[in-house]
Formats: sequence, structure tokens, C-alpha cells
Amino acid sequence: MTRIKVCFLALLAFGVTACLPAEKVVNPRQLSFAPLTFQVPDVERLTLPNGIRLYLKEDSELPLVDVTAMVGAGSIGDPRDKVGLGNLFAAALRTGGAGDFPPDLFEESLEFLAADLSVATSTYDTTLHLSVPAKDFEKGLELFAQLLLVPRFEPERLEVSRKQALEGLRRQDDMPGSLAQRALMAALYPGHPLGTHPEEKSLQAIERQDLLDFHHRYFKPGNLWLAISGDFDRAQLLSRLQALFGHWAADDFVPQTVPAVPKSAAPALWVADKDIPQTTILLGEVGLEKSAPDLQAARVMNYILGGGGFNARLMREIRSNRGLAYSVYSYYQIGRRLPGPFVAGSETKSSSTLEVVQLMLANMERMRQEPVSEEELRLAKESLINSFVFAFTDTHEVVTQTMRLDFYDYPADYLETYRDKVAEVTVADVQAAANRYLHPDSQAIVLVGEGEGFAELGAALDRPVQYIPPSVGP
Repeated sequence: MTRIKVCFLALLAFGVTACLPAEKVVNPRQLSFAPLTFQVPDVERLTLPNGIRLYLKEDSELPLVDVTAMVGAGSIGDPRDKVGLGNLFAAALRTGGAGDFPPDLFEESLEFLAADLSVATSTYDTTLHLSVPAKDFEKGLELFAQLLLVPRFEPERLEVSRKQALEGLRRQDDMPGSLAQRALMAALYPGHPLGTHPEEKSLQAIERQDLLDFHHRYFKPGNLWLAISGDFDRAQLLSRLQALFGHWAADDFVPQTVPAVPKSAAPALWVADKDIPQTTILLGEVGLEKSAPDLQAARVMNYILGGGGFNARLMREIRSNRGLAYSVYSYYQIGRRLPGPFVAGSETKSSSTLEVVQLMLANMERMRQEPVSEEELRLAKESLINSFVFAFTDTHEVVTQTMRLDFYDYPADYLETYRDKVAEVTVADVQAAANRYLHPDSQAIVLVGEGEGFAELGAALDRPVQYIPPSVGP
């Protein structure tokens, strides 16, 4: 009897289901959504009496406080005989102790607070970052202030940092990508700080007094930018900042000189022989800087060429259609003070090196000669606009990004107008940008891989072969 009831219910359920209208399967690509609305978060800006620029945003979601300090001086000012000074300064500043805290005590104090501290030097600035639990923010901020005001640069810690830099120098040629990148920048910016790299001699020439002079020359209230976010009380913070930095007298300083970009080396095939079964390929030329009026058109153009991952032409043609490489890409490193490089790269097996290079060059030439399709343009613009919001998922990133934009003199409405400017890019704009910024006939080409056949590759690519010198002599 029970079995009969089960069968009856099953038939009833089947009958009801069969009578329902078939559910229509919708192609995900045909789904439509309401327009994305997004407001750039507000960040409070103020200036302390001695000239320190301050960027604040309270956020009590987590019991943490983050502090980032930017000082307007970086590796662009490295003397020619002391290349590597900026990086060695950052390493010695981080580990050399400060004020009343010798190196070991400074590290123990950070560890006791569960604080994370880092120091780095880039081309135009030196950046310090501290992350500390909110309950210990006051103590962490005091250590941070001592590092900014009275670093010790203990000699033994400087020597440790120097040895680490020298060891990194000895090993950098072991990595084909690093070797190729160094050679490409040297070809694009010959003799310029953007194209020079530390050598053993230049690192050995740096003395402790050079670090002290760098600190004395550039660590000034008027050259310091502070971004603070997290779980803090604004009134207490301002009072504490005044107590720590209020006595730091405003003082004139001379900004670092930024030398003009020289003419790139004549087009050539730069090669390095490595006993590996694949070739690292880099192509490049000097690109553009942030004030270029067609900056967004160049961004859209690069997305279609090689910046859009599997949606980009280089990836589709070289990986998806021909299976010649796992990855192929292109990007513009937008220069903040000087034109940055355009770089296209890939890795492929040795036997397909020439084919991949020729395909990369041909796709660049196609960008110049033919208009892109409306579908490519739509996809590139939507991707760039929709990914914009992900730059604001982290509160401290919002604050530091606002600070960096001001530091580098971006237009005040840069963030607010970014999406509109991308949306205005047309097919004609993309082709014009390709003609202005892509010059495949004169690009530097760098190959790191099996040396056999380099001469034939140079002849096929109509470029003289130049051998990349090693970073460290025998």
C-alpha cells in the first residue's frame, strides 16, 4: 500500500512539473543591468602650521590605523657614481634604528606592538608605511615620527643592507625577465637615471654620510605628505601630530632635479645568451606621461592591443589561435614627471622566437593602419570604467591615492572625470593614439635565451645585434 502511495505522489509531481511552462535559458552575455553608479570617496585635506600636508579618513570597521608618509625625493637624484643610493637609503632607514632606539630595540618595540613597518624608494619619492593596532597607535606613531626626524643609520646595519644589495646584484642576471627589463630600460633611457642601474662599484662608493645628507636635504616639513586612515579620534590625532611634529620648523629645500629624457638608442636587437629552452621577449619605446591630452585614448588602445588579457589581440593571436606562448601582454607605465616606457612582452620556446616577435610587431602595425571594431572599443571602455571602482575597496588605498594624485599634480577632478573621459574615446581616437605612440619599426627588441641563431634573428628583424653586458663582471 505504501509503495502505491509513493508511486502516486511521484506521478503527481511529474505531472505538475510537466504542466509548468519551460524555463527560458538566458545567455549571460545578453543580461542587462542598471548603470553603475559610484561616488569617489571624500578624503579630508589639511596642512599643519609647519607645512606638512595631511590626508585623513576615519574608518572604525577594523581596530587598525595605517599611516603612509611620502617624502619628495627618490632615485631620480642618484649621483652617477653612486647609483643605488635611494634604495640603500630606504633599506638603512628601515633597519638602522631611530632616536633613542638602537636597531635591536627599535625592532623589538615594533614587534611588541604587532606593528608592520616598511620603507621604499621609487623614482620620485621615498615612502614609509606603518600599520598598527588602534590601541597602540600612539606608541606606533611615536616610533614612526622618530624614524622621520632622527634616523640613526647605524653603520653595521648599513653594511648589512649593502651586502644584501650586492647579493641581489649578483643574482639579478639569473632571472631572464629582470635581465631583459634592465637591458630595455638602458636602451630607452641611455645614461639617464631611468635607464641606469646599480653596479658593484657604485654601491661600494655610498657612505653613511651620503644617507645623512639625503635625509638632511629632503626630509623637511614642506616636503612631507602624510596619509592616515583607520580607527582613530580626529581631535586626539591632530593634537598628537602637533606634539610630535609641531617643533619641526618649516625650512626651505631645493627639490630634486629631474633631468630631461635623452634620445633612445638606435633600434637594435639586444640579446643575452642563457642556457634555457625558452626566450624572454621584450619590445619597447618611450611612451607618454600623465599630462598627455590623449592619455585615455592610449589606455583604450593598449587594452585592445595587449592590456586586456584574453580580450586583447596579442593574447588571442599568439596564445589562443597559435599556441605559441602562455602569456603575452603590453602596457604603458604612465610617467608622472617624465614619459614612461611602453613595453610588450612574452615568453616562448626558442624555435618560435622569431614568429612571436613578428606577430607582436604586426599587431602593433595593424593598430596603426586599421580602425578597431566598435565591439572591441565597447569592451575596452566598459572594462576600464567598471574596473575603476576596485581601486577604492581599501580605505587606506583611497587616502594614499588621493595624496599621490596631489603629490604628482594631477588635475583636481582627475578621479571624478576619469570615467567620462574614457567613455568619450572613439575609434578614430584609438587609431590616432596608435599612430602617435606605437612605432614598431623603431622599437628596441630584447631577447634573453639560447644564443644560437641571434645573428639570423637580427637579420630577419632588420636590426643590428647588441650583446647585453653582465651586471657583475667575471
